[in-house]
Amino acid sequence: MKNKDFITIRDWPADAMNELLALADAVKKNPSKYANILQRKALAMIFEKPSLRTRVSFEVGIQQLGGFSLYLTQNEIHLGRRESVGDVARNLERMVDGIMARTFSHAVVEDIARFASIPVINGLTDFCHPCQALADYMTIREAKGAAHGIKIAYIGDGNNVAHSLIYGAARFGAELHVASPAGYGPDPAVVGWAQENGGETGARIEVLTDPFRAAEDADVIYTDVWTSMGAESEAARRREAFRSFQVNDGLVSRARPDYVFMHCLPAHRGEEVTGSVIDSGRSIVFQQAENRLHVQKAVMITLMG
Repeated sequence: MKNKDFITIRDWPADAMNELLALADAVKKNPSKYANILQRKALAMIFEKPSLRTRVSFEVGIQQLGGFSLYLTQNEIHLGRRESVGDVARNLERMVDGIMARTFSHAVVEDIARFASIPVINGLTDFCHPCQALADYMTIREAKGAAHGIKIAYIGDGNNVAHSLIYGAARFGAELHVASPAGYGPDPAVVGWAQENGGETGARIEVLTDPFRAAEDADVIYTDVWTSMGAESEAARRREAFRSFQVNDGLVSRARPDYVFMHCLPAHRGEEVTGSVIDSGRSIVFQQAENRLHVQKAVMITLMG
């Protein structure tokens, strides 16, 4: 997969996705083996949105691989305003070895990849969050021994995280049930693609409006914030729409006794999840967050090595 971009999980076949997770496992178990594999390689990191996990995991990751990063905010480059996306991409390709972009519009990351000859990694867009989902499936395999055939109940907004989980289910053969309020479900085109292409891995994807039905006998309960960055004006309306979709003790009682709870973070305790769930012994949210470091190192090794 050398010199290809990592824009969506949809773009990579199932065997390549499994190779990425195998490499992430190896990097996690023996990080010193990979300490200089990207020696002196430079990663430009473009941020239109603030970040904790994305920035730290990419900065630490590239340094642990022997390279270094450059942090570029919207205030510095004014992507698409002071300079066109294409010109930014064509400048950077002559100075660095890879680009990670965390943007609002998915089209911006696609344009960077179209114009830049160097690898481009999607750090998050309003459409998908592939690095997060890759870390999620790594964590599920660690917790449950496999992702294939595991029932995941995603409760909440059919957002960028949900889209990447859906693509990942198709690639890893998971059984994913997405429960969202009417009008807040995932993009039907994403669901349709996954249902059509998940047959080869035995995946099953279902979209529901009943969170309790989705959680029935689930191995994994997953949720995300009700209001994503950029949609703050909708917060009050969303709180009302999602009120019955809170992951609480009553909902998780429908899951299997050995279920695990996941959240991509940041979490709003008392909204999408109660403290009794996220802070319980069944929660693996910080293991999940740590695995962002390892999977992104695997992506950078594969693309920039």
